[in-house]
Amino acid sequence: QVQLHESGGGSVPAGDSLRLSCIASARVFNIYTMGWFRQVPGKEREFVASINWNGETSLYADSVKGRFTISRDHGVHALYLTMDNLESSDTGIYYCAGASRFRTLDVTSPLLADYDFWGQGTQVTVSS
Repeated sequence: QVQLHESGGGSVPAGDSLRLSCIASARVFNIYTMGWFRQVPGKEREFVASINWNGETSLYADSVKGRFTISRDHGVHALYLTMDNLESSDTGIYYCAGASRFRTLDVTSPLLADYDFWGQGTQVTVSS
């Protein structure tokens, strides 16, 4: 049973944009810090972006800062990642993650260990 479900990935040329969505099956995720991570085979899962429970604070990896935007919509218990000016190095499986330990806190985190709920991933492929 999936509690976080990502969608919106695809194969696009460099310079294009994609919008990833993550829908939570339980509304309690609305009070969790959330994040996006990505991974390619043979490498550790990499932090991309994080957002606090009410969407007022966000954190980005240096590699995506200025190009990606993380946002959330409590009305539909969703998390989004808008990716602009995609580069081939953005290729990977993108995972939505939730951190229950940071519920209702003004906290963002780039640390894998802080997240205890994960989606199944959605593939993003960027051709150069």
